[in-house]
This record gives sequence, C-alpha cells and structure tokens, in this order.
Amino acid sequence: MSQTTQTIARESVDVLDQLMKPEVQESLTVLVENLPKLAEMVTLLTKTYDVVQSLATDQVFVDDIKGGISEVALPIVEGAKTLAANAIEANDRAQVETATIGLFGLLKMLKDPQVQKTFRFAQAFLEISAQRSQQKRQGE
Repeated sequence: MSQTTQTIARESVDVLDQLMKPEVQESLTVLVENLPKLAEMVTLLTKTYDVVQSLATDQVFVDDIKGGISEVALPIVEGAKTLAANAIEANDRAQVETATIGLFGLLKMLKDPQVQKTFRFAQAFLEISAQRSQQKRQGE
C-alpha cells in the first residue's frame, strides 16, 4: 500500500471512531432534525448579506448616511465647543475680577434672564432627581 492510501485509511478509521461516539451521534441527530431551519436561516443570512453588501458598495447611500450623521453630530459638536469656550472665558474673567459682589449686586444678578433660566433648570433638575430617588426607594 502506498503512503497516501495508508493515510486515507487511517483518517477513515478516525472518522468512523468519532461517528461511533454517542454524543456525536446525538449531535448529528439534532443537526439533521434542524436542517430545514438551518437552510432557512442560511437563506435569510445570504439575502441579508447581499443587501448589506449592495448598500455598503453604493457610494450614494454611503454619502447620504455620512451626511445624515454629520447633520446630527455637527450641531452637538458646535454646541459643546461653544459651551467649553464660554466656560474657559468665564473662568478667566472670574480669576481676574477681584471686586466683591454685595447684596444689591446679587439682587441685580437675580433679575438677569440667564440666571433665571439657570435657576429654573436647577429647580427642575432637583425635583426630577428627588422624584426618581423616591420612586427608587418605593420600588425596593
């Protein structure tokens, strides 16, 4: 017998030994019983792959997705940059300013629309936090 024939014979015996194991036979039975489902899944996966592949290679679609994401992300990024710039400038001004803010200065500041907006936000935030905290305690 040639070397190739002996190797094939040895591999055939190894495969038969594996097939004789009860757990392998059980797995094969389950596999055969589920072949219709597996075939259906493979068909669906193939169709899905084809659709995704066609969309991924469609440059117009890719450009539209990029544009849509940019339209959503750009205002957020710009808002964050503006907020960061305002915070840095406010910090710089606060470091330079040495004047004491008195009672009348505070009362004047309280009338400022931005201060009022900040206080309304803080009040609403604290109310929501208290409600959620209370709900959490009741749920436990």
